[in-house]
Amino acid sequence: MAGSQQELVFAPLGGVGEIGMNLSIYGVGDERQRTWLAVDLGVSFAAEEHLPGVDLILPDIRYLAEERRNLAGLVLTHAHEDHFGALLDLWPRLNVPVYATPFTAALLAAKRAGEPGAPDIPVTVIPVGGRFKLGPFDIEMISMAHSIPDSNALIIRTPAGTVLHTGDWKIDPTPILNDPTDEKKLRALGEEGCLALVGDSTNAVRDGQSPSEADVAKAITELVKSARGRVAVTTFASNVGRLRTVTEAARAAGREVVLVGRAMERIVNVARETGYLDGVPPFRGADVYGYLPPNKVVALCTGSQGEPRAALARIAEDQHPDVTLSPGDRVIFSARAIPGNEKAIGRVLNGLIEQGIEVITDRTHLVHVSGHPRRAELEQLIGWVKPKVLIPVHGEALHLAEHAALARRCGVPNVIVCRNGDLVRLSPSPGVIDEVPAGRIYKDGSILVDATARTVADRRRLSFAGAISIAVAITEKGELAANPEMDLIGIPERDRDGGLIEETVYDAVVSTFESLPRGRRRDADSVAEAIRRAARAAVAERWGKKPMCHVHVLTV
Repeated sequence: MAGSQQELVFAPLGGVGEIGMNLSIYGVGDERQRTWLAVDLGVSFAAEEHLPGVDLILPDIRYLAEERRNLAGLVLTHAHEDHFGALLDLWPRLNVPVYATPFTAALLAAKRAGEPGAPDIPVTVIPVGGRFKLGPFDIEMISMAHSIPDSNALIIRTPAGTVLHTGDWKIDPTPILNDPTDEKKLRALGEEGCLALVGDSTNAVRDGQSPSEADVAKAITELVKSARGRVAVTTFASNVGRLRTVTEAARAAGREVVLVGRAMERIVNVARETGYLDGVPPFRGADVYGYLPPNKVVALCTGSQGEPRAALARIAEDQHPDVTLSPGDRVIFSARAIPGNEKAIGRVLNGLIEQGIEVITDRTHLVHVSGHPRRAELEQLIGWVKPKVLIPVHGEALHLAEHAALARRCGVPNVIVCRNGDLVRLSPSPGVIDEVPAGRIYKDGSILVDATARTVADRRRLSFAGAISIAVAITEKGELAANPEMDLIGIPERDRDGGLIEETVYDAVVSTFESLPRGRRRDADSVAEAIRRAARAAVAERWGKKPMCHVHVLTV
Protein backbone atom coordinates (compact mmCIF):
# COMPACT_ATOMS: atom_id res chain seq x y z
CA MET A 1 0.00 0.00 0.00
CA ALA A 2 1.22 3.49 -0.72
CA GLY A 3 0.30 7.05 0.14
CA SER A 4 -3.11 7.45 1.71
CA GLN A 5 -3.75 3.71 1.50
CA GLN A 6 -1.14 2.93 4.15
CA GLU A 7 -2.50 1.35 7.34
CA LEU A 8 -2.09 2.90 10.76
CA VAL A 9 -2.26 0.28 13.51
CA PHE A 10 -2.01 0.26 17.30
CA ALA A 11 -1.29 -2.54 19.76
CA PRO A 12 -1.04 -2.38 23.55
CA LEU A 13 1.60 -4.77 24.92
CA GLY A 14 0.83 -3.73 28.51
CA GLY A 15 -1.39 -1.34 30.44
CA VAL A 16 -4.78 -2.52 29.12
CA GLY A 17 -6.93 -4.51 31.54
CA GLU A 18 -4.51 -3.44 34.29
CA ILE A 19 -3.04 -0.30 35.83
CA GLY A 20 0.69 -0.36 35.26
CA MET A 21 3.19 -1.95 32.85
CA ASN A 22 2.36 0.53 30.09
CA LEU A 23 3.71 -0.19 26.61
CA SER A 24 1.99 0.83 23.39
CA ILE A 25 3.14 0.48 19.80
CA TYR A 26 2.00 2.22 16.63
CA GLY A 27 2.73 0.94 13.14
CA VAL A 28 2.57 2.51 9.67
CA GLY A 29 2.65 0.39 6.52
CA ASP A 30 0.92 -2.84 5.59
CA GLU A 31 0.92 -6.40 6.91
CA ARG A 32 4.13 -7.19 4.99
CA GLN A 33 6.18 -4.25 6.25
CA ARG A 34 5.47 -1.79 9.04
CA THR A 35 7.56 0.87 10.74
CA TRP A 36 6.89 0.91 14.48
CA LEU A 37 6.94 3.51 17.22
CA ALA A 38 6.97 2.43 20.88
CA VAL A 39 5.48 4.62 23.62
CA ASP A 40 6.56 4.00 27.24
CA LEU A 41 8.06 0.89 28.81
CA GLY A 42 6.75 0.49 32.35
CA VAL A 43 6.47 -1.99 35.20
CA SER A 44 3.79 -3.24 37.58
CA PHE A 45 4.50 -3.99 41.22
CA ALA A 46 4.06 -7.56 42.39
CA ALA A 47 1.68 -8.45 45.24
CA GLU A 48 3.75 -10.73 47.48
CA GLU A 49 0.96 -13.17 48.35
CA HIS A 50 0.36 -13.93 44.67
CA LEU A 51 3.92 -13.79 43.33
CA PRO A 52 6.29 -14.81 46.13
CA GLY A 53 9.79 -13.44 45.61
CA VAL A 54 8.90 -11.44 42.50
CA ASP A 55 9.99 -7.80 42.65
CA LEU A 56 8.47 -6.37 39.47
CA ILE A 57 6.29 -7.36 36.54
CA LEU A 58 7.50 -6.29 33.09
CA PRO A 59 5.85 -6.54 29.67
CA ASP A 60 6.90 -9.37 27.35
CA ILE A 61 8.59 -7.56 24.45
CA ARG A 62 9.41 -10.55 22.24
CA TYR A 63 7.30 -9.14 19.38
CA LEU A 64 9.10 -5.78 19.52
CA ALA A 65 12.47 -7.55 19.78
CA GLU A 66 11.66 -9.47 16.59
CA GLU A 67 10.62 -6.20 14.91
CA ARG A 68 13.42 -4.06 16.28
CA ARG A 69 14.94 -3.40 12.82
CA ASN A 70 11.62 -1.75 11.98
CA LEU A 71 11.38 0.09 15.33
CA ALA A 72 12.02 3.80 14.77
CA GLY A 73 12.35 4.64 18.45
CA LEU A 74 10.84 4.71 21.93
CA VAL A 75 9.18 7.85 23.31
CA LEU A 76 8.58 8.28 27.05
CA THR A 77 5.54 10.29 28.12
CA HIS A 78 6.80 10.80 31.71
CA ALA A 79 8.97 9.33 34.47
CA HIS A 80 6.57 7.30 36.59
CA GLU A 81 7.72 3.72 37.10
CA ASP A 82 4.63 2.28 35.40
CA HIS A 83 5.69 4.17 32.26
CA PHE A 84 9.50 3.95 32.22
CA GLY A 85 10.49 1.51 34.98
CA ALA A 86 11.26 -1.44 32.66
CA LEU A 87 13.71 0.51 30.53
CA LEU A 88 16.96 -0.53 32.23
CA ASP A 89 16.04 -4.21 32.10
CA LEU A 90 14.48 -4.43 28.65
CA TRP A 91 16.17 -1.75 26.54
CA PRO A 92 19.19 -3.99 25.72
CA ARG A 93 16.82 -6.33 23.83
CA LEU A 94 15.69 -3.42 21.65
CA ASN A 95 18.76 -1.18 21.38
CA VAL A 96 16.79 1.73 19.91
CA PRO A 97 16.98 5.49 20.47
CA VAL A 98 14.92 6.85 23.37
CA TYR A 99 13.25 10.27 23.42
CA ALA A 100 12.22 12.13 26.58
CA THR A 101 11.71 15.61 28.00
CA PRO A 102 14.38 17.03 30.39
CA PHE A 103 13.03 15.88 33.78
CA THR A 104 12.31 12.35 32.53
CA ALA A 105 15.77 12.10 30.96
CA ALA A 106 17.45 13.40 34.13
CA LEU A 107 15.56 10.96 36.38
CA LEU A 108 16.49 8.08 34.06
CA ALA A 109 20.14 9.14 34.25
CA ALA A 110 19.95 9.26 38.08
CA LYS A 111 18.35 5.83 38.13
CA ARG A 112 21.08 4.44 35.87
CA ALA A 113 23.77 5.90 38.11
CA GLY A 114 22.25 4.08 41.09
CA GLU A 115 22.22 0.64 39.46
CA PRO A 116 25.61 -1.01 38.85
CA GLY A 117 25.86 -2.48 35.37
CA ALA A 118 22.89 -0.50 34.01
CA PRO A 119 23.01 -0.12 30.22
CA ASP A 120 24.19 3.10 28.61
CA ILE A 121 20.94 4.17 26.97
CA PRO A 122 21.17 6.91 24.31
CA VAL A 123 18.50 9.47 25.21
CA THR A 124 17.59 12.39 22.98
CA VAL A 125 16.22 15.20 25.14
CA ILE A 126 13.17 16.89 23.62
CA PRO A 127 12.20 20.30 25.03
CA VAL A 128 8.81 20.63 26.72
CA GLY A 129 6.30 21.20 23.91
CA GLY A 130 8.88 20.08 21.32
CA ARG A 131 8.24 18.42 17.97
CA PHE A 132 10.41 15.91 16.11
CA LYS A 133 10.27 13.22 13.43
CA LEU A 134 10.96 9.50 13.59
CA GLY A 135 10.57 7.77 10.23
CA PRO A 136 6.94 8.22 9.15
CA PHE A 137 5.99 9.59 12.58
CA ASP A 138 5.79 13.34 13.24
CA ILE A 139 5.58 13.60 17.05
CA GLU A 140 4.58 16.65 19.06
CA MET A 141 4.77 16.79 22.85
CA ILE A 142 1.86 18.43 24.66
CA SER A 143 2.18 19.49 28.30
CA MET A 144 -0.40 17.76 30.51
CA ALA A 145 -1.04 18.37 34.20
CA HIS A 146 -0.10 15.27 36.22
CA SER A 147 1.59 14.34 39.49
CA ILE A 148 5.14 14.48 38.12
CA PRO A 149 6.99 17.17 36.15
CA ASP A 150 7.19 17.05 32.35
CA SER A 151 4.20 14.80 31.77
CA ASN A 152 3.23 14.76 28.12
CA ALA A 153 0.60 13.65 25.70
CA LEU A 154 1.82 12.85 22.19
CA ILE A 155 0.30 14.02 18.95
CA ILE A 156 1.46 11.34 16.52
CA ARG A 157 0.97 12.50 12.94
CA THR A 158 1.35 9.91 10.16
CA PRO A 159 0.48 9.67 6.45
CA ALA A 160 -2.48 7.51 7.48
CA GLY A 161 -3.90 9.79 10.17
CA THR A 162 -3.20 11.57 13.47
CA VAL A 163 -3.43 10.04 16.95
CA LEU A 164 -3.53 11.68 20.37
CA HIS A 165 -1.86 9.38 22.91
CA THR A 166 -2.77 11.06 26.19
CA GLY A 167 -0.29 9.48 28.61
CA ASP A 168 -1.33 10.27 32.20
CA TRP A 169 -3.12 13.57 32.62
CA LYS A 170 -5.81 15.67 34.23
CA ILE A 171 -7.20 19.16 33.70
CA ASP A 172 -5.81 21.28 36.52
CA PRO A 173 -6.08 25.06 36.04
CA THR A 174 -3.82 25.72 39.04
CA PRO A 175 -1.03 23.12 39.19
CA ILE A 176 1.88 23.79 41.53
CA LEU A 177 4.49 23.03 38.86
CA ASN A 178 4.49 23.10 35.06
CA ASP A 179 1.94 24.73 32.84
CA PRO A 180 -1.69 23.62 32.96
CA THR A 181 -2.88 21.03 30.43
CA ASP A 182 -2.38 22.70 27.04
CA GLU A 183 -6.00 23.30 26.04
CA LYS A 184 -4.97 25.54 23.13
CA LYS A 185 -2.92 22.82 21.42
CA LEU A 186 -5.60 20.21 22.04
CA ARG A 187 -8.34 22.39 20.57
CA ALA A 188 -6.10 23.12 17.57
CA LEU A 189 -5.70 19.36 17.08
CA GLY A 190 -9.47 19.02 17.03
CA GLU A 191 -9.68 21.64 14.28
CA GLU A 192 -6.82 20.03 12.34
CA GLY A 193 -8.49 16.62 12.53
CA CYS A 194 -7.82 13.82 15.02
CA LEU A 195 -8.31 10.28 13.80
CA ALA A 196 -7.92 8.51 17.16
CA LEU A 197 -7.64 9.23 20.87
CA VAL A 198 -5.86 6.57 22.95
CA GLY A 199 -6.58 7.65 26.49
CA ASP A 200 -6.12 7.25 30.23
CA SER A 201 -9.09 5.48 31.90
CA THR A 202 -7.88 5.36 35.53
CA ASN A 203 -10.63 7.56 36.99
CA ALA A 204 -13.36 6.92 34.40
CA VAL A 205 -15.58 5.55 37.19
CA ARG A 206 -15.56 8.87 39.09
CA ASP A 207 -17.95 11.73 38.39
CA GLY A 208 -17.00 15.38 38.20
CA GLN A 209 -13.54 16.89 37.96
CA SER A 210 -10.41 16.15 39.99
CA PRO A 211 -9.59 18.83 42.57
CA SER A 212 -6.51 20.96 41.96
CA GLU A 213 -3.05 20.68 43.48
CA ALA A 214 -3.61 24.23 44.72
CA ASP A 215 -6.50 22.95 46.89
CA VAL A 216 -4.19 20.33 48.41
CA ALA A 217 -1.61 23.03 49.10
CA LYS A 218 -4.15 25.01 51.15
CA ALA A 219 -5.11 21.95 53.22
CA ILE A 220 -1.52 20.90 53.92
CA THR A 221 -0.50 24.45 54.80
CA GLU A 222 -3.29 24.64 57.39
CA LEU A 223 -2.45 21.21 58.86
CA VAL A 224 1.23 22.05 59.25
CA LYS A 225 0.42 25.45 60.72
CA SER A 226 -2.02 24.07 63.31
CA ALA A 227 0.23 21.22 64.48
CA ARG A 228 1.72 21.53 67.97
CA GLY A 229 4.36 18.83 67.82
CA ARG A 230 6.42 17.29 65.06
CA VAL A 231 4.92 16.85 61.59
CA ALA A 232 5.82 14.08 59.14
CA VAL A 233 4.48 14.07 55.59
CA THR A 234 4.66 11.13 53.22
CA THR A 235 3.88 11.29 49.54
CA PHE A 236 5.09 9.81 46.26
CA ALA A 237 8.69 10.96 45.93
CA SER A 238 8.10 11.76 42.25
CA ASN A 239 5.37 14.30 43.07
CA VAL A 240 7.70 17.29 43.02
CA GLY A 241 4.76 19.69 43.15
CA ARG A 242 3.69 18.13 46.44
CA LEU A 243 7.25 18.36 47.77
CA ARG A 244 7.23 22.06 46.95
CA THR A 245 3.85 22.42 48.67
CA VAL A 246 5.20 20.83 51.87
CA THR A 247 8.26 23.07 51.74
CA GLU A 248 6.17 26.23 51.46
CA ALA A 249 3.80 25.04 54.20
CA ALA A 250 6.79 24.46 56.49
CA ARG A 251 8.21 27.89 55.68
CA ALA A 252 4.87 29.54 56.49
CA ALA A 253 4.83 27.75 59.86
CA GLY A 254 8.46 28.59 60.70
CA ARG A 255 9.60 24.99 60.35
CA GLU A 256 12.56 23.35 58.60
CA VAL A 257 12.14 20.43 56.20
CA VAL A 258 14.17 17.27 56.82
CA LEU A 259 14.40 14.74 53.98
CA VAL A 260 14.09 11.13 55.13
CA GLY A 261 14.60 8.38 52.53
CA ARG A 262 16.89 7.82 49.55
CA ALA A 263 14.12 8.05 46.94
CA MET A 264 13.30 11.55 48.18
CA GLU A 265 16.94 12.57 47.95
CA ARG A 266 17.27 11.32 44.36
CA ILE A 267 14.12 13.08 43.17
CA VAL A 268 15.10 16.33 44.92
CA ASN A 269 18.52 16.29 43.23
CA VAL A 270 16.90 15.81 39.79
CA ALA A 271 14.26 18.47 40.49
CA ARG A 272 16.94 20.98 41.47
CA GLU A 273 19.01 20.10 38.41
CA THR A 274 16.02 20.72 36.11
CA GLY A 275 14.86 23.91 37.84
CA TYR A 276 11.68 22.61 39.47
CA LEU A 277 12.86 23.55 42.97
CA ASP A 278 14.31 26.94 42.12
CA GLY A 279 13.97 29.25 45.10
CA VAL A 280 13.54 26.38 47.57
CA PRO A 281 16.29 26.44 50.23
CA PRO A 282 18.37 23.29 50.76
CA PHE A 283 16.69 20.56 52.78
CA ARG A 284 18.21 19.31 56.01
CA GLY A 285 19.47 15.75 56.38
CA ALA A 286 17.83 13.19 58.66
CA ASP A 287 20.84 13.37 61.01
CA VAL A 288 19.79 16.86 62.24
CA TYR A 289 16.17 15.86 62.93
CA GLY A 290 16.76 15.08 66.59
CA TYR A 291 18.37 18.47 67.23
CA LEU A 292 15.40 20.52 65.99
CA PRO A 293 12.58 21.51 68.43
CA PRO A 294 9.35 19.53 67.80
CA ASN A 295 7.49 22.65 66.63
CA LYS A 296 10.25 23.59 64.18
CA VAL A 297 10.49 20.47 61.99
CA VAL A 298 8.65 18.78 59.13
CA ALA A 299 9.96 15.35 58.11
CA LEU A 300 9.34 14.57 54.44
CA CYS A 301 9.36 10.77 54.35
CA THR A 302 9.32 7.94 51.84
CA GLY A 303 6.90 5.08 52.45
CA SER A 304 3.46 6.28 51.32
CA GLN A 305 2.74 2.79 49.94
CA GLY A 306 3.72 0.91 53.09
CA GLU A 307 7.06 -0.27 51.69
CA PRO A 308 8.65 -2.25 54.54
CA ARG A 309 12.15 -0.76 54.14
CA ALA A 310 11.01 2.81 53.56
CA ALA A 311 11.38 5.52 56.16
CA LEU A 312 7.79 5.70 57.43
CA ALA A 313 7.46 1.93 57.97
CA ARG A 314 10.60 1.99 60.10
CA ILE A 315 9.29 5.00 62.03
CA ALA A 316 5.98 3.15 62.61
CA GLU A 317 7.96 0.25 64.08
CA ASP A 318 10.13 2.68 66.12
CA GLN A 319 13.16 1.28 64.29
CA HIS A 320 14.43 4.31 62.37
CA PRO A 321 17.99 5.32 63.40
CA ASP A 322 17.37 9.09 63.13
CA VAL A 323 13.64 9.82 63.23
CA THR A 324 11.17 9.11 66.01
CA LEU A 325 7.66 10.40 66.66
CA SER A 326 5.86 10.83 69.96
CA PRO A 327 2.23 10.92 71.12
CA GLY A 328 0.63 14.11 69.81
CA ASP A 329 2.85 14.35 66.71
CA ARG A 330 1.10 14.44 63.35
CA VAL A 331 1.62 12.33 60.21
CA ILE A 332 0.00 13.42 56.93
CA PHE A 333 -0.51 10.70 54.30
CA SER A 334 -0.50 12.82 51.14
CA ALA A 335 -1.06 9.87 48.81
CA ARG A 336 -3.60 7.22 47.91
CA ALA A 337 -3.00 3.48 47.98
CA ILE A 338 -1.94 1.85 44.73
CA PRO A 339 -4.24 -1.21 44.39
CA GLY A 340 -2.59 -4.14 46.19
CA ASN A 341 -0.79 -2.00 48.77
CA GLU A 342 -3.72 -1.55 51.17
CA LYS A 343 -2.57 -4.15 53.72
CA ALA A 344 0.99 -2.81 53.85
CA ILE A 345 -0.27 0.76 54.32
CA GLY A 346 -2.68 -0.46 57.00
CA ARG A 347 0.22 -1.93 58.97
CA VAL A 348 2.03 1.41 58.91
CA LEU A 349 -1.10 3.35 59.90
CA ASN A 350 -1.79 0.99 62.79
CA GLY A 351 1.82 1.13 63.96
CA LEU A 352 1.69 4.91 64.12
CA ILE A 353 -1.70 5.05 65.83
CA GLU A 354 -0.57 2.54 68.45
CA GLN A 355 2.23 4.98 69.33
CA GLY A 356 -0.37 7.70 69.96
CA ILE A 357 0.47 9.62 66.78
CA GLU A 358 -2.26 11.53 64.94
CA VAL A 359 -2.65 10.21 61.38
CA ILE A 360 -4.36 12.30 58.69
CA THR A 361 -5.39 10.80 55.34
CA ASP A 362 -7.49 11.83 52.37
CA ARG A 363 -10.49 10.18 53.98
CA THR A 364 -10.98 13.24 56.18
CA HIS A 365 -8.88 16.02 54.64
CA LEU A 366 -8.00 17.12 51.09
CA VAL A 367 -4.35 16.10 51.44
CA HIS A 368 -4.17 14.23 48.13
CA VAL A 369 -5.66 14.49 44.66
CA SER A 370 -5.30 12.07 41.78
CA GLY A 371 -3.25 12.92 38.73
CA HIS A 372 -5.82 11.29 36.45
CA PRO A 373 -9.00 12.65 34.80
CA ARG A 374 -12.52 12.06 36.07
CA ARG A 375 -15.54 11.88 33.78
CA ALA A 376 -16.01 15.62 33.29
CA GLU A 377 -12.39 15.96 32.19
CA LEU A 378 -12.69 13.01 29.80
CA GLU A 379 -15.75 14.66 28.28
CA GLN A 380 -13.91 17.96 27.91
CA LEU A 381 -10.97 16.32 26.13
CA ILE A 382 -13.27 14.49 23.72
CA GLY A 383 -15.04 17.79 23.03
CA TRP A 384 -11.74 19.56 22.30
CA VAL A 385 -10.18 16.84 20.15
CA LYS A 386 -13.28 15.41 18.38
CA PRO A 387 -11.74 11.99 17.65
CA LYS A 388 -13.27 9.61 15.12
CA VAL A 389 -11.93 6.62 17.09
CA LEU A 390 -11.42 6.26 20.86
CA ILE A 391 -9.51 3.44 22.54
CA PRO A 392 -9.58 3.32 26.36
CA VAL A 393 -6.24 2.24 27.90
CA HIS A 394 -4.50 2.54 31.29
CA GLY A 395 -7.16 0.83 33.36
CA GLU A 396 -8.72 -2.41 34.52
CA ALA A 397 -11.76 -3.86 32.74
CA LEU A 398 -14.23 -1.70 34.73
CA HIS A 399 -12.33 1.51 33.95
CA LEU A 400 -12.09 0.67 30.24
CA ALA A 401 -15.81 -0.15 30.02
CA GLU A 402 -16.81 3.10 31.76
CA HIS A 403 -14.53 5.17 29.53
CA ALA A 404 -15.95 3.44 26.44
CA ALA A 405 -19.55 4.07 27.54
CA LEU A 406 -18.78 7.74 28.18
CA ALA A 407 -17.17 8.09 24.72
CA ARG A 408 -20.24 6.59 23.06
CA ARG A 409 -22.47 9.03 24.96
CA CYS A 410 -20.25 11.85 23.71
CA GLY A 411 -20.89 10.74 20.13
CA VAL A 412 -17.50 9.23 19.22
CA PRO A 413 -18.26 7.20 16.05
CA ASN A 414 -15.89 4.27 16.74
CA VAL A 415 -15.11 3.11 20.28
CA ILE A 416 -12.82 0.07 20.47
CA VAL A 417 -12.21 -1.80 23.72
CA CYS A 418 -9.19 -4.06 23.27
CA ARG A 419 -6.86 -6.27 25.29
CA ASN A 420 -3.09 -6.52 25.56
CA GLY A 421 -1.85 -8.09 22.34
CA ASP A 422 -4.77 -7.00 20.15
CA LEU A 423 -3.67 -5.41 16.87
CA VAL A 424 -6.10 -2.58 16.15
CA ARG A 425 -6.32 -0.98 12.74
CA LEU A 426 -7.03 2.73 13.14
CA SER A 427 -7.06 3.61 9.45
CA PRO A 428 -8.64 2.64 7.14
CA SER A 429 -11.68 0.77 8.58
CA PRO A 430 -11.06 0.81 12.36
CA GLY A 431 -11.26 -2.50 14.26
CA VAL A 432 -9.30 -5.35 15.84
CA ILE A 433 -7.64 -7.25 12.97
CA ASP A 434 -5.11 -9.59 14.56
CA GLU A 435 -3.11 -10.48 17.66
CA VAL A 436 0.57 -10.08 18.42
CA PRO A 437 2.49 -11.87 21.19
CA ALA A 438 2.01 -10.21 24.59
CA GLY A 439 2.48 -11.34 28.14
CA ARG A 440 4.49 -10.79 31.29
CA ILE A 441 8.03 -11.20 32.54
CA TYR A 442 8.88 -11.34 36.23
CA LYS A 443 11.91 -9.63 37.73
CA ASP A 444 13.12 -12.06 40.36
CA GLY A 445 16.12 -10.55 42.13
CA SER A 446 18.45 -9.63 39.27
CA ILE A 447 17.02 -12.23 36.87
CA LEU A 448 14.17 -11.93 34.36
CA VAL A 449 11.87 -14.96 34.42
CA ASP A 450 9.14 -15.78 31.91
CA ALA A 451 5.72 -15.74 33.61
CA THR A 452 4.99 -19.19 32.14
CA ALA A 453 8.07 -20.75 33.75
CA ARG A 454 7.60 -23.07 36.74
CA THR A 455 9.61 -20.85 39.10
CA VAL A 456 6.82 -18.82 40.67
CA ALA A 457 4.18 -21.56 40.43
CA ASP A 458 6.50 -23.87 42.37
CA ARG A 459 7.00 -21.18 45.03
CA ARG A 460 3.26 -20.76 45.43
CA ARG A 461 2.92 -24.51 45.98
CA LEU A 462 5.77 -24.44 48.47
CA SER A 463 4.12 -21.61 50.41
CA PHE A 464 0.83 -23.50 50.50
CA ALA A 465 1.90 -27.07 51.25
CA GLY A 466 5.62 -27.21 52.00
CA ALA A 467 8.08 -29.75 50.65
CA ILE A 468 9.59 -33.12 51.42
CA SER A 469 13.13 -34.08 50.45
CA ILE A 470 13.94 -37.81 50.57
CA ALA A 471 17.29 -39.50 49.91
CA VAL A 472 17.40 -43.26 49.36
CA ALA A 473 20.55 -45.36 48.84
CA ILE A 474 20.10 -48.80 47.20
CA THR A 475 22.52 -51.55 46.33
CA GLU A 476 23.01 -53.03 42.87
CA LYS A 477 20.94 -56.01 44.07
CA GLY A 478 17.97 -53.78 44.84
CA GLU A 479 18.30 -53.63 48.64
CA LEU A 480 18.24 -50.58 50.93
CA ALA A 481 21.88 -49.74 51.68
CA ALA A 482 20.88 -47.57 54.67
CA ASN A 483 17.83 -46.04 56.29
CA PRO A 484 16.18 -43.37 54.08
CA GLU A 485 16.96 -39.78 55.06
CA MET A 486 14.21 -37.17 55.00
CA ASP A 487 13.65 -33.48 55.52
CA LEU A 488 10.11 -32.09 55.89
CA ILE A 489 9.94 -28.33 55.22
CA GLY A 490 6.89 -26.23 56.09
CA ILE A 491 4.85 -29.28 57.15
CA PRO A 492 3.21 -29.63 60.61
CA GLU A 493 5.16 -31.83 63.00
CA ARG A 494 2.11 -33.83 64.16
CA ASP A 495 -1.20 -34.86 62.59
CA ARG A 496 -4.63 -34.24 64.13
CA ASP A 497 -4.31 -37.40 66.26
CA GLY A 498 -0.92 -36.37 67.62
CA GLY A 499 1.11 -38.78 65.48
CA LEU A 500 4.44 -37.67 64.02
CA ILE A 501 4.00 -37.00 60.31
CA GLU A 502 7.70 -37.71 59.68
CA GLU A 503 7.22 -41.26 61.00
CA THR A 504 4.21 -41.73 58.73
CA VAL A 505 6.28 -40.65 55.73
CA TYR A 506 9.19 -42.86 56.75
CA ASP A 507 6.95 -45.90 57.04
CA ALA A 508 5.39 -45.13 53.64
CA VAL A 509 8.82 -44.84 52.01
CA VAL A 510 10.12 -48.14 53.41
CA SER A 511 6.93 -50.14 52.78
CA THR A 512 6.63 -48.79 49.24
CA PHE A 513 10.21 -49.73 48.43
CA GLU A 514 9.80 -53.22 49.88
CA SER A 515 6.57 -53.77 47.94
CA LEU A 516 8.26 -53.12 44.60
CA PRO A 517 9.28 -56.15 42.51
CA ARG A 518 13.01 -56.73 42.75
CA GLY A 519 13.50 -55.82 39.07
CA ARG A 520 11.95 -52.37 39.56
CA ARG A 521 14.03 -51.76 42.70
CA ARG A 522 17.14 -51.60 40.49
CA ASP A 523 15.56 -48.82 38.38
CA ALA A 524 16.33 -45.56 40.18
CA ASP A 525 13.66 -43.61 38.27
CA SER A 526 10.92 -46.15 39.09
CA VAL A 527 11.92 -46.19 42.76
CA ALA A 528 11.92 -42.36 42.95
CA GLU A 529 8.48 -42.00 41.36
CA ALA A 530 6.89 -44.72 43.53
CA ILE A 531 8.31 -43.19 46.73
CA ARG A 532 7.29 -39.67 45.68
CA ARG A 533 3.68 -40.74 45.14
CA ALA A 534 3.57 -42.69 48.40
CA ALA A 535 5.05 -39.87 50.50
CA ARG A 536 2.62 -37.28 49.11
CA ALA A 537 -0.34 -39.60 49.62
CA ALA A 538 0.71 -40.35 53.21
CA VAL A 539 0.91 -36.65 54.08
CA ALA A 540 -2.35 -35.90 52.29
CA GLU A 541 -4.13 -38.56 54.33
CA ARG A 542 -2.83 -37.15 57.62
CA TRP A 543 -2.88 -33.41 56.78
CA GLY A 544 -5.23 -32.85 53.86
CA LYS A 545 -2.56 -31.21 51.69
CA LYS A 546 -0.12 -32.58 49.13
CA PRO A 547 3.38 -31.11 49.50
CA MET A 548 5.98 -30.93 46.80
CA CYS A 549 8.24 -33.95 47.04
CA HIS A 550 11.74 -34.53 45.69
CA VAL A 551 13.29 -37.99 45.88
CA HIS A 552 16.97 -38.62 45.21
CA VAL A 553 17.92 -42.28 44.64
CA LEU A 554 21.60 -43.21 44.80
CA THR A 555 22.86 -46.63 43.70
CA VAL A 556 25.88 -47.83 45.73
